[in-house]
Amino acid sequence: MHPDIRRIAINTGGGDAPGLNAVIRAVVLAAERLGWEVYGIRDSYDGLFEENGVVRLDRRAVRGITHLGGTILGTTNHGNPLRWPVKGPDGAVTYQDRSDEVIEALERLEIDALIAVGGDGSLEIAHTLFQKGLRVVGVPKTIDNDLAATNLTFGFLTAVETATDAIDKLHSTAEAHQRVMCVEVMGRHAGWIAMFSGLAGTADVILIPEIPYRIERVCEKIEARYAEGREFAIVVVAEGAYPVGGEPLFRVEAGGQKRLGGMAQVVAMDITERTGRETRHLVLGHLQRGGGPNAYDRLLALRFGAAAVKLVRDGCFGCMVALDPPDVLAVPLGQAVASTKTVPLDGDIVATARAMGICLGD
Repeated sequence: MHPDIRRIAINTGGGDAPGLNAVIRAVVLAAERLGWEVYGIRDSYDGLFEENGVVRLDRRAVRGITHLGGTILGTTNHGNPLRWPVKGPDGAVTYQDRSDEVIEALERLEIDALIAVGGDGSLEIAHTLFQKGLRVVGVPKTIDNDLAATNLTFGFLTAVETATDAIDKLHSTAEAHQRVMCVEVMGRHAGWIAMFSGLAGTADVILIPEIPYRIERVCEKIEARYAEGREFAIVVVAEGAYPVGGEPLFRVEAGGQKRLGGMAQVVAMDITERTGRETRHLVLGHLQRGGGPNAYDRLLALRFGAAAVKLVRDGCFGCMVALDPPDVLAVPLGQAVASTKTVPLDGDIVATARAMGICLGD
């Protein structure tokens, strides 16, 4: 056991994912068995800069939370201490590096190590803090399943179930009205949710960022279905999908912030224009993040939380827990954030889709 560990902290950053509370519970229970105290930082790193933003976590605090969605600590996509936004008197926004303040705040609280739970952005922050001398262990979290160093991330399979359930329901209404239904699922740079849910939900077309699509191929598939007497179609569109020669679609919101999304509507309009078929679009959005984790994600999250405490105990800092079936092991944080895990075009998931006659837009 690492001799200097008495008190550890945990935070959850980035978008929420089913299973975060299970990680927190596993960390607290595993740490208490070692005689450590655990503290939770609210809203990623924001709690370090706020009054009462760091809370004591004990067995009572985490009782009955394994099955709950969300995170009892809160999370944010905006609390990046490496690039902290500061609004000036004229309204202009500048950015400050507050990473040294993070380390100083943890030292004041006598925190001996941090377990950082998050996706690629949150783990990049954790890696930078480790390089500055902070004892950090990472836990991978993203429903997109796009972290290259781990076979799976918790929350992914629950999101797939949510998307598949929606696709199942769309079949009946699409068939009743002889419509084409385009459903948009999450997946900025990787089409894992689209591929898994599209296959499980027997979609006719699946469009992913890894394969720029040709709308004429999509329309050919739809028209072929109608010619066979199947007068409806289901199209699954990853939010990061884009046409050949095009680029991912971003919407500009109030304040000038850009958000990815809206491609399902574009695809639906193009299908209607080219085929004359009545087409509707649906964006699942944050439904995929919501709800409690399924049994597999609960188990994976608990395994990750317990393994993170073990890494702290063994002094294995600057690492992230990762699933390498059947084991959970440690990988360097630098390796974990070095690349994005995209759907392999020569892999069995794509081969299965093609063998099933699903159009991938190419």
